[in-house]
Amino acid sequence: MTEAERLARAEAYRVAMSSRRSCRAFRTDPVDRKVIETAIRAAASAPSGANKQPWTFVAVGDPEMKRRLRERAETEERRFYSDIGPREWLGDLEPLGTTWRKPFLEDAPWLVVVFAQAYGIGPDGQRVRCYYVRESVGIAVGFLISALHHAGLGTLTYTPTKMGFLNEVLDRPPNERPFIVVATGLRDTAVEPPAIERKPLHEVMLVL
Repeated sequence: MTEAERLARAEAYRVAMSSRRSCRAFRTDPVDRKVIETAIRAAASAPSGANKQPWTFVAVGDPEMKRRLRERAETEERRFYSDIGPREWLGDLEPLGTTWRKPFLEDAPWLVVVFAQAYGIGPDGQRVRCYYVRESVGIAVGFLISALHHAGLGTLTYTPTKMGFLNEVLDRPPNERPFIVVATGLRDTAVEPPAIERKPLHEVMLVL
């Protein structure tokens, strides 16, 4: 590419990603499983410490499984919003309109539950050390959100206050720790996303 072509492609990507918003209301229209699989393949191409690829993506489309996840999540969220949530945190959440109710866990056609592998399991059943696990999985989640947005889908990242129930409901092994839930599907355009402003470049970038 020429420098002009490089800049044009960078600008096109910036414009595309700047239209992304966290989607808190989804249409229940189905989304082809192949779209989700392709986005996860893109996420799994992310860099990772020593190329250990310490992630597991569990794509949940089964309505009953989503119902169980929502039920368990809302049990934890009620406790957080009514009893244990710091006032400052709850105050920061208020303009976004979030509450203990999590209907998107059922409405979104797909939930991608991402687990971070604290350690791997080798072919011989022995532990395999993983490096920079949270950093690696965080980058992979960024790839996933970008891929889903590029496919025209809305996304919402969700981290329950206590996440251990995800292992239980989804039957994941002890070496996998819940990292994040990404709800995805077509955005309900009848519900406007919260108005947000992104920091200008001079506040987030230094050039030395």
